Amino acid sequence: MPGLLPDGFRFGVAMAGFQNEGGFNGPGEPANNWARWEAEGRVEPSGVALDFWNRYDEHLGRAAAAGCDAVRLSVEWARCEPADGVFDDDAFARYRQILEACHAHGLTPLLTLHHFTHPAWLGEDFWTQREAPERFAAWAEVAVGTLADLCGAWVTLNEINVLALQSYSSGFFPPGRRLDIAASVRALDNLLAAHVLTYAVIHQHRPDAVVSTNNQSLTVYELDRLHTDLLLVRSEGINRYDVRPWLAERRRDFYATAVPPGAAERALRRLSAAAVPLDQAFPRAIEAIYASPHERCTDVNQIDYYNPLVSSHLRVPGHRTSGGRGWLPGRLLWDDPPYPAGLTYRCGLGADDGLAVWVVENGICNRVRRGRSWPRVDRWDRPRYLRANLAAVVDALDRGVPVTGYYHWTLADNYEWGSYEPRFGLYGVDRDRGVRWSELDAMGHDSAGAYRRIIEGLRAGDRSVLEK
Repeated sequence: MPGLLPDGFRFGVAMAGFQNEGGFNGPGEPANNWARWEAEGRVEPSGVALDFWNRYDEHLGRAAAAGCDAVRLSVEWARCEPADGVFDDDAFARYRQILEACHAHGLTPLLTLHHFTHPAWLGEDFWTQREAPERFAAWAEVAVGTLADLCGAWVTLNEINVLALQSYSSGFFPPGRRLDIAASVRALDNLLAAHVLTYAVIHQHRPDAVVSTNNQSLTVYELDRLHTDLLLVRSEGINRYDVRPWLAERRRDFYATAVPPGAAERALRRLSAAAVPLDQAFPRAIEAIYASPHERCTDVNQIDYYNPLVSSHLRVPGHRTSGGRGWLPGRLLWDDPPYPAGLTYRCGLGADDGLAVWVVENGICNRVRRGRSWPRVDRWDRPRYLRANLAAVVDALDRGVPVTGYYHWTLADNYEWGSYEPRFGLYGVDRDRGVRWSELDAMGHDSAGAYRRIIEGLRAGDRSVLEK
């Protein structure tokens, strides 16, 4: 029956500039913090990516054809400020054209100011430096001042928890340090402070803006939910000197409602609590929060959801994977086990804050290696994943959770942080023959058509589209 979705519910796809635009880190091109790794051959060059920079209208048209009325994009700092204090007016003009094209296609833009990349001239260790929050806010001042009239919804910094962990704990992002917990915590502190400063910048330019930052959902409190709690602490009436005991109480509540953990998960929780002691962590973020002109530093609960169980990402080397054996101690992206029921729970956590919930990333990966597409070991496919996860969103709505947006990651197979092997797109892309799009995804399914049919059905109040 009609009324299954709340008024204003948006369906979209999520994308990122460095992963889609092309034209970074080559001769005469803007360089970001991945430039050295590309030059040294540590990662596959990003190259032309999906050539979104030149073919944006075609890509946005495909998003609209898939039934979307929203799209998540990023504005790339390295492109707009290729040298310190030198801004490229042509780059800003192109971003304005992209936002205008979004509106022309009936797509409401959600714009990200930092999606894991910054200019190379800032150095790979930028986020551990004390001046990082103010420097980022200065960039935001220019970008938002140029683009705010065309965009009312913003992500300040994408997945700050993942950025800090991948840069300084796992070593998969530049500068590639491993198990440097002190640097991870310092980067998180600076990233949170940068969000708070930028939240104020955006609202100064556009008071009606909807602004947040989107963590990747994780089951360890210090790695995810702690950050949101900090952004809400003043609006909860907590005195600055009572922040730490309040966070400890929030951590107890978080674990009390979560799925009972196994031994590995319990161990990870203990390690995280020891590494991020609540009586010492995030001094710069707390200082910025209590100095902000805004009592609450987030307008909506944005979440990215894949598989949140931290312990599930650990595997014994030599495990079976798509196309062979995996020799790293972690689970590869194309082996990430779907957990749709957890999405209902995660949306419900956001409902406790009195904020609307936007799922701004959710997707499933498969592997394409040397032109060969490998099926997932668990045999999940993308249409099934869309049905299952959107059923979880509808389940959350049935429980009274105010979910008002869902963005699938991603429109087409893009550059996935050092490699083109992981494929997340509704549309598959043949990179061996000049970045040619298929009407099917990389597993051979009409995922764009499946997404469109689900969207049309849910808008009409038809739950049957969530069934096989």
